[in-house]
Amino acid sequence: MNFAYAATGILAGVFASMGLGGNAILIVYLTLFLGISQKSSQGIGLFFFIPVALISIIIYAKKQLIEWKFGIPCAILGVAGTFLGFYISNFIDQILLSKIFGLMFFLTGIFQWFKKD
Repeated sequence: MNFAYAATGILAGVFASMGLGGNAILIVYLTLFLGISQKSSQGIGLFFFIPVALISIIIYAKKQLIEWKFGIPCAILGVAGTFLGFYISNFIDQILLSKIFGLMFFLTGIFQWFKKD
């Protein structure tokens, strides 16, 4: 494992555990710098997400930072959405999928920039 892989994994883990899009950072790195396809990068990102999410859930739950009444229904519907999203992605061209990802990343950034807390 080289330094770039290790640094990317650590940085993505830090951002993911803070809810700041660590998976997106990982996908961008995999597609832009390693030349891995968008769909494969998303698969790797999902695999990466599992242990990070589990550990983050434990930590957040211990600190009582999870609103379970909202979180459980979101998780259940998220699982349903996963099947739908995977099905739909089979019909979307690789280039279009990359553009959709980029657009969502961009719009999220714009929204966060102008969001008033």
